[in-house]
Amino acid sequence: MQKSSFEFRPTPLARLMPGVCMALLLSACGGDGSTDTASSAGQASASLATGNTTLALENVALPETLTAQTAEPLFHLAPVLLDSPADADTAAGEQASPHQQTVAADLSDVDTTRLTVQQMRAGRFMRATQKAAGDATPAASTSTAVTYNPAQIRAAYGMSALSTSTSGLSTAQAAALGAGQTIYIVDAQHDPNAAAELATFNQKFALPTCTTKAIAATTALPLATASASACEFSVVYTTASGTMTATAPAYNSGWATEIALDVQWAHAIAPLARIVLLEAPDASLNSLLGAVKVANAMGPGVVSMSFGANEGNWTSSVDSAFTVNKMTYLAATGDSGAAVSWPAVSSNVVAVGGTSLTWSGTGSRSESAWSGTGGGVSAYVSTPAYQNNKVPGLGTPAHRSVADVAFNADPYTGQYVAVLAPGATTASWVSAGGTSLSTPQWAGLITVANALRAAGSKAPLGAPHTALYQQIGAVAGTYASVFADITKGSDGTCSTCVAKAGYDTVSGLGTPNVSSLLSSLSGSTAATPAPVVTAASISGTVGTALTFTLSATGANTLSYSLSGAPAGMTVNSSGTVSWPTPVAGSYAVTATAKDSVTGQTGSAVYAVTVAAAQPPLVSSATISGRPGTALSFQVAVSSSNPVTYTLAGAPAGMTISTLGVINWASPVLGNYAVTVTAKDSKTGITGKGVYTLQIANAGPVITATGSTGVAGTALTGTIGLADAGATWLRITIDGAPLGMTFAMSGPTLIYSWAKPVAGNYPLKLTVVDNRGLTTQATVLVAINAR
Repeated sequence: MQKSSFEFRPTPLARLMPGVCMALLLSACGGDGSTDTASSAGQASASLATGNTTLALENVALPETLTAQTAEPLFHLAPVLLDSPADADTAAGEQASPHQQTVAADLSDVDTTRLTVQQMRAGRFMRATQKAAGDATPAASTSTAVTYNPAQIRAAYGMSALSTSTSGLSTAQAAALGAGQTIYIVDAQHDPNAAAELATFNQKFALPTCTTKAIAATTALPLATASASACEFSVVYTTASGTMTATAPAYNSGWATEIALDVQWAHAIAPLARIVLLEAPDASLNSLLGAVKVANAMGPGVVSMSFGANEGNWTSSVDSAFTVNKMTYLAATGDSGAAVSWPAVSSNVVAVGGTSLTWSGTGSRSESAWSGTGGGVSAYVSTPAYQNNKVPGLGTPAHRSVADVAFNADPYTGQYVAVLAPGATTASWVSAGGTSLSTPQWAGLITVANALRAAGSKAPLGAPHTALYQQIGAVAGTYASVFADITKGSDGTCSTCVAKAGYDTVSGLGTPNVSSLLSSLSGSTAATPAPVVTAASISGTVGTALTFTLSATGANTLSYSLSGAPAGMTVNSSGTVSWPTPVAGSYAVTATAKDSVTGQTGSAVYAVTVAAAQPPLVSSATISGRPGTALSFQVAVSSSNPVTYTLAGAPAGMTISTLGVINWASPVLGNYAVTVTAKDSKTGITGKGVYTLQIANAGPVITATGSTGVAGTALTGTIGLADAGATWLRITIDGAPLGMTFAMSGPTLIYSWAKPVAGNYPLKLTVVDNRGLTTQATVLVAINAR
């Protein structure tokens, strides 16, 4: 439709008016220095098919120069091949003294970093004096390697002794061994003998056997729940893009040693847990992150990362990889002395440092900080809320401090590891150390805690930092019970490189007294974050239904409740708040979200303001007409809701329709003030406007009968205009169809439509003369179909 206006003066006149870049050393905490193969980094994003949907794996943006960085394993081995553990010693278990074996005098200064069985057999040793500046020196200047077996480590740290059989265990007994839970071991490259090495380790130390279970590259994720009664071991090959593949990475002797260490000691601490070894195609940062993303898709579980890189300003760009719900991430702090490494520096990762253990087989253990352990204060990561001055010794760190916790890591107070070189049929036994030894053992402890929590119908710990620092570290009696505070030793010459009372960057909170640790963690729900509800301001209007959705996040399904809500306001199970009939006023409504698993709650106040309803706005106007000539015009109203109309002061015969159109079939000479009242159909509030009617013999006269045409056939019609004594007329036409044109010929308005379209078209004419007198009329143009 279009709107046209014309101004008519004494002579004919018509006017138509239509309508960072930096080089970093990425290192793994374990392995040897030889690089057998190298592969290129892959993509950084992908998706994994699951049984019902697709898990989108978050794209991790990395500085371009960082994507080419590779990891080198940095575990430590004492420079001696051990005698095979004696059956008598393993039978005695924790009651036997740890194995001691002499290291040849000429090997006392050998660098233990990345030392492998192959190098020791070939006599290829690097002296500490040959190491690059900044590397750690050997952990101990001794000619004796002390080595602990699993039963001795469990006894030294206060874990329960293992029974000779795991059949017929109760739910609680199986949970104490990690049953039903999963440990993800993330390493680079391939160890073809990982399962055989684990079987040898288990047989020698009477540990529960593990059934090797294949996980095909096409397996739908997440994985099914782990066995509640037996250990399962799986090897999965991953890609840099975060997917599974059937292609095994190339063998690397260093990484293979790291894998053997990680798998065997995670199992020794949580013997009934499922172990999934994720082998990245190469040691690039992209590929290792790809393996972490696969673990996230497989979860829930505990991720053990025995690798690290010097931190940088890029750290936060990959931090989202360690924030998946119901997942716990642990990483080694490093093995080259005081330094801050990634991913341990992430505030979402438990940073595991190392100690030197002394234990005779009975009594209490004694520990000092291992000289090679990493640790320090980050230059880039902000101080997390859980690290505050409530924890003894912590003070107010300027940034994130690592380590968080510690465990035995000195290769000269090392732990047995079975290593099978390719083609070998007999395992070699080594005394292993490094914070990569500490990390899988802490992963085992968190796994057991999760199993105990599951037995008690509690959610997994997820990120346990709040529990470790605030529920344990900040409570004096609990701290002393759960942790052995390491107060001796150092990992460098700086002022903060020394172990001291309370928290320190060398050993974190300390090493665990496992029984107390598990009791605390398995009974703590605070380790699972409480729901977070975000406050907001909500506006509404009286008479208009109000609806909004609460903004809340939580680890599990949430239920919702309101307090301080006005009558009639409700919230449903999805957090949607409804108020069908708001009442004017301001309300402080407390919205609470409750975790359906842990029972924890979070609350926030919603400020709800309901404004009084505004009355309909009715315009006023002056309308002119002639006696006996039908008068019709539309009342102009603005309202947020539908309205009803009434008239006051109207002359006889005048009516108003439900659409607000005033009609007067036979106007009578005179002036009239007609009050139009519009009533809001929902609020009942009214608005008024006054229409002044001037019915006079003078003024514009419109003469027209309308016209009828046929679609597609040109149509022409006329409308007669008259106004005695007027010098000009202004004509406005509403409702003209597109394509219709208008022209003036003397006092006659001619309308033309070259190609009419079927339909009825009421042309609403308003004519105003130079004296302000107005006349309105509606001319109907009807176009019939052919």
